[in-house]
Amino acid sequence: MSVHIILFWFLTSIFFFQWKCQVHFLGQYQLKAAKQTCTADTSSCRFFIGDCFAAATSRKMALASVPTVVLGSIAFAIFWMLAVFPAVPFLPVGRTAGSLLGGMLMIIFRVISPEQAYASIDLPILGLLFGTMVVSIYLERAQMFKYLGRLLSWKSKGGRDLLCRVCLVSALASALFTNDTTCIVLTEFVLKLARQHKLPAKPFLLALASSANIGSSATPIGNPQNLVIAVQSKISFIKFFVGVVPAMLLGVAINVVFLLCMFWRQLSPKEDEEQAKEDVVTENEVNSHTFSPARMSHPSPLQPNPSPLNPQHMTPVNDVEKNTPCRNGIKRGCSQVPDMRTCLTKKELFLKGFVYIVSVGMLIALLMGLNMSWTTITAGLILVVIDFKDAGPCLDKVSYSLLVFFCGMFITVDGFNRTGIPSAFWEFMEPYSRINHASGVAVLAVVILLLSNLASNVPTVLLLGAQVAKSAAAVSPNYETRAWLILAFVSTVAGNLSLLGSAANLIVCEQARRSELHGFTLSFWAHIVFGLPSTLIVTAIGLPLIKG
Repeated sequence: MSVHIILFWFLTSIFFFQWKCQVHFLGQYQLKAAKQTCTADTSSCRFFIGDCFAAATSRKMALASVPTVVLGSIAFAIFWMLAVFPAVPFLPVGRTAGSLLGGMLMIIFRVISPEQAYASIDLPILGLLFGTMVVSIYLERAQMFKYLGRLLSWKSKGGRDLLCRVCLVSALASALFTNDTTCIVLTEFVLKLARQHKLPAKPFLLALASSANIGSSATPIGNPQNLVIAVQSKISFIKFFVGVVPAMLLGVAINVVFLLCMFWRQLSPKEDEEQAKEDVVTENEVNSHTFSPARMSHPSPLQPNPSPLNPQHMTPVNDVEKNTPCRNGIKRGCSQVPDMRTCLTKKELFLKGFVYIVSVGMLIALLMGLNMSWTTITAGLILVVIDFKDAGPCLDKVSYSLLVFFCGMFITVDGFNRTGIPSAFWEFMEPYSRINHASGVAVLAVVILLLSNLASNVPTVLLLGAQVAKSAAAVSPNYETRAWLILAFVSTVAGNLSLLGSAANLIVCEQARRSELHGFTLSFWAHIVFGLPSTLIVTAIGLPLIKG
C-alpha cells in the first residue's frame, strides 16, 4: 500500500513541478517580448505587459487557494486509499464508508458546499445502475446463469477447449449482465468444473476475470465506468457498441491465445480425462452461490459463505404424500398434488419466458436509442409487477451499498476537481495526448492505464472524461466520440493489469479463496505475471480498431 501511495504522490509532484516550470518559462519569454515591444511603442507598454502577466499566470490561476488544494487532496487521498485497500488495519471501514468519508471531508473542509455536493450526484447514472441490477436479479431467478454453466460443460473436448469456452461465455455474459455479476455467479462453477476435469484452477480463474473485464467494454451496461461515460457523453447504445465491439472481440481472442500459450502444458489431456468428461456438473452447483450483483464492499472474513440446502436432510415430496393421513376418506396428494405441480410448472415457465422477453425488449429499446436510465428502470419494474408478489426479497438483493458508494464518489471527485489539480495535470499532458496522431493515442492510453490502477477506473473516468473529450473536440468535432470510446475501452481493459485493478478481479480472488470444497488462492504476483503483458498487448492492438 505504501508503495502505491509514494508512487502516486511522486508522479503528482513531478507533473506539478514540470507544469510550474512551463508557467515560469512562459512568463519569462513573454515578459522579454514585452520589454522589446515597449522600446518600440512606450504608449502601449503598460497594456501589453498586463496582458503578458495575465497569459503567463492563467494556468497558475486554475489552482484553488493553498488550503483548499491541501485539504481537498487529503480528502481525496483518504477516499482513494479506502477504495483501493478497503480493509487497511488502521481504518477497516470498506469502500462504501470510505467514499462517504471522502465526500463528508470535502464539505467539512469547505472545498465544496452542501448544495454543490448534492448537485454533483448524477441521478441518471444511479438510475441506470439500479435498473440493470434489478433486471440481472430476475435473470438469475430465471436460471439464465445455470444455462450458461451448462454451455460451458456441454461436450467439452479437454482443458484447452474448456478454457476457450470460459473466455467466450464470460465475455458475452459480462457485456449483458456486467462483469461483476458474471464473476460472482460463475466463479464457484468454474472451480468445480476445473476440479471435475482434474485441471489447475489458476488458468480458468484468470480466464474468467480477464475475459469479463474485456467483454464488458463493449456495452454501456457492461461495467460502472461505461455507465458513467454513456450518460456524460450522451453516446447512444448502438453507437457505443459498434465503436468498441471490434476491439473487444479481438481483445478476447488475443487474451485466449495468450492464456493458451502460458498454460499449454498444464491444459494438456490426461489419462483419466475421458472418464471425467462423462460426468455432468449438477444444476445445484451452478446456483450454489447466493447472487449479489456488483458488490463493491470488501469481502469480510467474518461473513460466512451461504451454505445451500443439503438434500440429504430434506424429505422427498412423495414420502410426505405417503405419510400424510387421510381425511374424509380421501388420501391427500393422490390427485391434488400433481395438479398443483403442473400449475406451478406452467407458472414458472411463463415467468421465465416473460423475463427473457422483457430483457430482450430492454436491449432492443437501448439499441433504438431510448433513454438508458429509464429504459432499464422500466424493464425492472415490469418484472416486479409481473412477478405478482412482494418484491422485497428481490429488491433486497440490489447492492444499495454500491449506489451509496457512487454518491460519495461523485461528491469526492467533484471536490477534487475544484482544487484545480486534475485540470493542471491535464494541461501538462494534453499537448502530448491528442488523438489525431498515433503517439498521442499511445500517451493517452498509458495515462489512463496508470491512473486506472492507481485511483481505480471509475474515478479516473470522472476525473479525465470531460477533459479528454474537450481536448479531442478542439482538434476536430469528429474526434470527441472516439475519445470517449478510447477512455471506455482502455479504462476497462486496465482492470486486467493487476489484481487490484478491478472489482471483478477481487471478486474472483476472494470467492476462490473462500470456497469450502475447491479453495484456491490467486496471489497478486501470480496475476500480474499474466495481467501486465496481456493488458499491454490487448490495449495496443485494440486501440486502432476503436472508431467514433
